[in-house]
Amino acid sequence: MVKIGSYQRVDVTDAAASLVRDLTVQHGPLMFHQSGGCCDGSSPMCYPIGMFITGPGDVLLGTLDVGLDQPVEIYMSESQFEYWKYTHLTVDVVPGRGAGFSVEGPTGMRFLIRSRMLNDAELAYFGLAPSAG
Repeated sequence: MVKIGSYQRVDVTDAAASLVRDLTVQHGPLMFHQSGGCCDGSSPMCYPIGMFITGPGDVLLGTLDVGLDQPVEIYMSESQFEYWKYTHLTVDVVPGRGAGFSVEGPTGMRFLIRSRMLNDAELAYFGLAPSAG
């Protein structure tokens, strides 16, 4: 998503933002960690802040504006980021069984990631392509 004068690596659909707001009422402030494929596949995992501890091997991809006072941070492991660094990720939600450790599990909905390749302007902004000139 393009913001005024800057680019984001992550975005959120209106439906996912609505579910995050509902889950925040129940669980308090939340964060996401994009799973690396173990146990729950490659689902974005949603946790109450403090339940999942990020470390020096995690990359902060950005924040999601879901209409709360505090934006929701989204992380990914550094090794996985090497594979995904050329993509823009959008957190979405669909009907289905949520991931076992993610807070949406009991809701009958599950978060998922939709991705697209970064465009030329985004690649240049993130230092992934030589600037024209």
